[in-house]
Formats: sequence, C-alpha cells, structure tokens
Amino acid sequence: MQSREVDAPAVQTLLAAAVAAPSIHNTQPWRFGLDPDSRSILVRVDRRRPLPMTDPQSRAQYLSVGAAVFNLRVAAEHLGWEPLVRLRPAEDDPDLLATVQLTGPVAGPSALRDPRELYGAIERRRTSRMPFTGRTVPDPVVMEMTGAARAEGAHLDVPDIVTTRRLLRLTAAAESRNAVHPARTAEVRTWLTAPGTAAPYGVPLTALGPRDASGRVPVRAFTGAPPAPQLPTLRFERHVQLALLWTNHDRREDWLRAGQALERVLLTATAHGVRTSMLHQAMEWPDLRQAMAGSRRRCHPQLLIRFGYGPDGARTPRATADEAP
Repeated sequence: MQSREVDAPAVQTLLAAAVAAPSIHNTQPWRFGLDPDSRSILVRVDRRRPLPMTDPQSRAQYLSVGAAVFNLRVAAEHLGWEPLVRLRPAEDDPDLLATVQLTGPVAGPSALRDPRELYGAIERRRTSRMPFTGRTVPDPVVMEMTGAARAEGAHLDVPDIVTTRRLLRLTAAAESRNAVHPARTAEVRTWLTAPGTAAPYGVPLTALGPRDASGRVPVRAFTGAPPAPQLPTLRFERHVQLALLWTNHDRREDWLRAGQALERVLLTATAHGVRTSMLHQAMEWPDLRQAMAGSRRRCHPQLLIRFGYGPDGARTPRATADEAP
C-alpha cells in the first residue's frame, strides 16, 4: 500500500485504533497529540483517572498505554506507513510515554505477523467474562500467541495443570482480599456504569460476567462482597487455559513493552476466534504478584490471561478521537 498524507481522516483512523485498546477498568489513561513536523503521534499518560488503590505505581496504566501504542503501530502499517516507536523519549517530559513516528512507506516484510488480520481484530477484540467451552485452543494458535509476546520483548507462559491451579488460587486469594477491603471496593465501584449512561469510560453492568458456580475461576466481583448485590452464577470451563505475561525487568519501559506484548497477544488470539479475559487481581498485591513468578528468577509477572472458545464479550464505551487528545 502506498503511504498517504497525515490528513484528518488518517489521524481519525489512527486514534480510533489507539482508543480501542484495553485498559484497567476501562479508564483509558492516555492522551494523544500530533507533531506535524516529524509526522509523529505523541502518546501521553492521562493522570486524571487514577486508581490509587488498585494501581498505586501506575504499572497497569503503563500497560494500558502500551496496548494503545501497539494499536497505533498496526493502524499505521494499515495506512501504509512504517512506524518508528520511541519509549519515554524526553527525560524532561515524564508524561510523554511514547512517540510513534510515521517514517514513510512500509519497506519489505512487516515486523507484524499480518497487519491486515491484526488491524481487523482491533475492532473485534473484547474482554469476555463469560464461561468458555471445554474445547482446547490448538497448540499452533497458542504458539502464535507466545511468539507474539516474545516479538515484543516479553514472555507468555502457558502453565501445566498443577501450575494453573496454583495461579488460580493466588488470583482467588487476591479477589478475596479485594472484596473485603472497603477502599478498594469503593474504588472499583466508581468505574461501574449503569445501562444507558453516556459516560465514555468505565465498565458497563452489561459487560460484567457471572460468577463461577464451582469457584475455580475467580472473576472480579466489581460489586464487592455480600451483602452487596451479587452477580448470578454459572458453571465455567472445567479445564481453564491460562497464560502468564511477564518480563525480565520491572522498569517503566518494561511496562510499556508488556502492554504492547499484551495487545499483540490479544489481537492474535482474536484473529483466530479465541476469546480472552484478564485476571489482574493478584498483580495488585505485592506478595501475591511475587508468588505468581514461582521459582523463576528475574520474572516479573504483569498479567494473567484466561483464553478459550465461547461467547463474545459485551462492548465497552470509548472516548471518541476528539475526546481522547
């Protein structure tokens, strides 16, 4: 495809892809700008929607912004540009987390698996909090997902049954702690939105999933512990498929790379018809996050991904391209 001018329709396409990225509690913690001289999209963290209890170090914010950066890369190639990404390029501007420069026509093979498939998956990707079927995702698809993370400088481990149970127990322990912690429960509830609400941020009640009747899958209970209203229960898949996303280091740049890896994994799964949901609860407690690493050295867990086949997730709102900058 021939490279095009950075006109208003192109900017709209780029930003529409960026804001479709997943973010913690759908807070969409990003802002975008355009530097026409260098033909660069400037990606900044938006600190107006913090999560001081859930994400005190802003690690999940950086993962979210990293996911948006990856979508910008995919959209840029879709439009015919070669994207050049620089992470945290200005020491005197700490809120500027990345620049995506549109350097010219794509030359040679793409660094992405298949930009057309990935671009098409951006709009289809949704978090599914519903039960999955018992159908196992084939090994070649799982290998593509792990390769997607590796291509972005991260790791994606698919554990055996014993380790899967351990990771689920740690997540359940975190969910139990969150449910009885008043401040954490209050913070999560502020991001729930009622049907018909026009807010461009937050998680609609219609996007919440049921609880697992067997208790094996610790879905986040946004409403808190009883006597708060409880979601209905359904039986989830007996054999849960999980993937642990982790990095060798835990610097802010690593969080941004992990976010790009996360979105590349999710879009790869979506392109194959695989549904995904994210289990972040254990990452919110330092001791449980450390325990997720197991016996590995230099392993910094970033997110636990549940994947499989099943119903699609409900749509969540997004700020428009005009609201995002």
